[in-house]
Amino acid sequence: MTQQKQLPVLTPRDFESDQPVRWCPRCGDYSILAQVKKVLPTLGIPREKFVFVSGIGCSSRFPYYLNTYGFHGIHGRAPALATGIKVANPDLQVWVITGDGDALSIGGNHLLHVLRRNLDVKVILFNNQIYGLTKGQYSPTSPFGKKTYSTPMGSVDNPVSPLVFALGCEATFIARSVDIDIQHLTYVIERAAKHRGTAFVEVYQDCNVFNSGAFEYAQDRVKKIDNVVYLEHGKPLLFGKDKKKGIRLDRTTMKPEIVDVSKVAPDDLLFHDEKAEEPTLAFLLARMRYPEFPEPLGVLRAIEKPTYDEMVNAQITEAIEKFGPGDLEKLFNSGDTWTV
Repeated sequence: MTQQKQLPVLTPRDFESDQPVRWCPRCGDYSILAQVKKVLPTLGIPREKFVFVSGIGCSSRFPYYLNTYGFHGIHGRAPALATGIKVANPDLQVWVITGDGDALSIGGNHLLHVLRRNLDVKVILFNNQIYGLTKGQYSPTSPFGKKTYSTPMGSVDNPVSPLVFALGCEATFIARSVDIDIQHLTYVIERAAKHRGTAFVEVYQDCNVFNSGAFEYAQDRVKKIDNVVYLEHGKPLLFGKDKKKGIRLDRTTMKPEIVDVSKVAPDDLLFHDEKAEEPTLAFLLARMRYPEFPEPLGVLRAIEKPTYDEMVNAQITEAIEKFGPGDLEKLFNSGDTWTV
């Protein structure tokens, strides 16, 4: 009987690289890095089987700070690089680290395709609603009217909602957390890591230099009580002090409304269903925005579908079985050829 090789017990420190972390003091990126390093050793995956891919931006320094394989790509192309890595090496766990500018501006096309294909990669989008690395221009997620160095009179662009974007691409796992909510962020990252398919996580991340306080309503311990609702599968949407407020669907307008839970029947409230194939409820949650509504934190959607990398490699295996391993030189010299 052959014995399985026992994997060494890893700790967060095993995933620390020898590179000094160069983010501004109090940057939310530190917390995200810390929680990722906390989750990785719990997955039972050898360190050499992890690959972190990034594009351009403050968040994209991430691969330097982890003692794993990494790839620092060009602006917006991390999803394309991750696709090639995962399809060619399906036994690797591939992570994409990106920002709101990197992913949703020049990288919007590439992000769209990795989400719709359900490639088995994990995408963490750091959303600080600003271009931090290039010193404070407005980004695709900056709110309407935002005054920045590039919009001194206020932005007239309608902001992109990362969650709505991901839902429109039919992503199979969609979640949101906040940088300093350590316990919740760890939970969401762990859920994403264990999902089979594209896992998309938006993290509200404070840029204390160029956009400080953008998410104070969801970060402050007192304020967030009335401003966020934590999603739990199969449970009603409750929030506020002692969870005395709830969300229900107005039967006439089909829009969400805030209610006093003591004045409605429990069954009148909206119940969360992250496993619903039909994404209507997830869209409704993704469009709930502060200050009109509390914003949802947690897993909006988690469903199972075939993954792109598995299907591509299955086709390759089938082609080899049917036609043989192939001959590259024969292929080059087949059909019409020209001598130049």
